[in-house]
Amino acid sequence: MIPSLQSEGQILAEVNGCLGLITLNRAQALNALSLAMIRDMTALLSAWAADPAIQAVVVLGAGREGKAPSFCAGGDIRFFHQAAMAGETAALDAFFTEEYALNHLIHHFPKPYIALMDGLVMGGGMGISQGAKLRVLTEHSKLAMPETNIGLFPDVGGGYFLSRCPGHSGEWLALTGQVIGAGDAIELGLGDVFVKSGELPAIIEGLRTGTQDSAEHVVATVMERVDLAPAAQHWEARSLINRHFAAGSVPELLASLAADADPWAQSTLETLQKRSPLMMSVTLEQIRRARSMSLSDDLRMERDMVHHCFHLRPGAASETVEGIRALAVDKDHAPKWHPAQVDAVSRADVLAFFQSPWTAATHPLKSLN
Repeated sequence: MIPSLQSEGQILAEVNGCLGLITLNRAQALNALSLAMIRDMTALLSAWAADPAIQAVVVLGAGREGKAPSFCAGGDIRFFHQAAMAGETAALDAFFTEEYALNHLIHHFPKPYIALMDGLVMGGGMGISQGAKLRVLTEHSKLAMPETNIGLFPDVGGGYFLSRCPGHSGEWLALTGQVIGAGDAIELGLGDVFVKSGELPAIIEGLRTGTQDSAEHVVATVMERVDLAPAAQHWEARSLINRHFAAGSVPELLASLAADADPWAQSTLETLQKRSPLMMSVTLEQIRRARSMSLSDDLRMERDMVHHCFHLRPGAASETVEGIRALAVDKDHAPKWHPAQVDAVSRADVLAFFQSPWTAATHPLKSLN
């Protein structure tokens, strides 16, 4: 059964035997998620969870001829900027509430959900893949939670899945937005298996047209082409990551890196000096809190936080709106962060992001469990 869809072709759905197949079909925007796409995925997964004829689901991103692949490059940040500047807070509220509910649905989906994570998997793309039972990577996979680059924090459950990476690699990924490949992703628990991208067409053809009469057969269609993953690259710096990113605060972290002459430390320091001091501090607090939270509680916390990203300082005064302006609207890559220095960020500034504007009974994600 395929429910009626509203995204006008941005989500394609098909059924082959017991398999439900979802294709993110917004390739010109690197398959970034629109609200209509989130609603269509939610409708499909809700219907298929309840349909005994569907025993497994696969999600993949449409490609563009001659272009590098993209599974999903995140949420539609231009929409965030436009809505925030126009004061259309209801549209922003709907986007984040429904996106986080979809992330929760995927993590708790009762049947095998397989994500073919070829190409870019960033932000919202991580949100719809990290809850998968089988996360499939290729040599083209580029995973990141780059939200601090736009004055945001790693949302879509990022607090939950990054905080569970080994050592202090979660803090490192969250604060820097570092892009990692398949080897590092598997080493850090953010991917499961590797297939060569040249094998993907045969896998997808098998899923679309082969006999798919059981969940085991769906999984086997992928697993029979699994290969050895390439070696991890960034995680070779694990001792440096664990030493520096164990710091108790962002100023301590920057001081620790500044005192280390290692080229890795200096390069990392240079990256962090470009980020919003306020949102780095908020992000560090988020990861540390999320480490002891359930996914549901983390998503509720992130819903509180993202509300404050657009409401504590509305419109152009928002760090997030300024970050998107610099990266994607004016493209001057020169955000004017406020405050500009990490030592000017107060504890009260950080804690304000964690005060829920709702009671437990009125929280928009109160039904998550």
